Amino acid sequence: MTDKPIFDESFRARLADLIAWRRDVRAFRSTPVPVGTFERLVSLACLAPSVGLSQPWRFVRVADPARRTAVRANFERCNAAALAAQDGERAKAYATLKLAGFDQAPEQFAVFTDRSTEQGHGLGRHTMPEMADYSTVAAVFTVWLAARAEGLGLGWVSILDPAEVTAALEVPSDWRFVGYFCLGYPEQEDDVPALERAAWERRREVQRFIFER
Repeated sequence: MTDKPIFDESFRARLADLIAWRRDVRAFRSTPVPVGTFERLVSLACLAPSVGLSQPWRFVRVADPARRTAVRANFERCNAAALAAQDGERAKAYATLKLAGFDQAPEQFAVFTDRSTEQGHGLGRHTMPEMADYSTVAAVFTVWLAARAEGLGLGWVSILDPAEVTAALEVPSDWRFVGYFCLGYPEQEDDVPALERAAWERRREVQRFIFER
């Protein structure tokens, strides 16, 4: 056993800054991500909590131009449908939003959950199988924070048809798609969410999310 680290007040303040400055990035600089960075981030993700220590996350790095094109086409179809579902002024506002960074992001990857993994021997999943998906999301958030600490930004693209992404990337059909991600150096830094800056939505006060029973 190693000595327990000391997380002092200064560290906690910096951690709060890291969390506050984590953004869902859509616009990236063309600067390449250093070699080995993706692997290092995934290694940190593998330290995330997982139900039954199952580590059900599966990271699929997407470098092939044809596969990237297929995912982008998928997004464009789904995004057009999402725009059509909006009404009036909200539709006009939606049409102005930049919701993916396909053209600029030097790194792209998809994340899936392998719900059938035997690792963990099913602990904690019999009554709530979705815990495997929640574990994968915890791994994604770990990447998000670790990337931000290195000056990188991560963009989560969710406006996609999961079955089409699974087919385009030729992964096992029983893997559950969680999200497609763009990684790179952001064009701008801000501690305010882009959707808040665009007046699409605003953050609510913390008291709104705390309940007592």
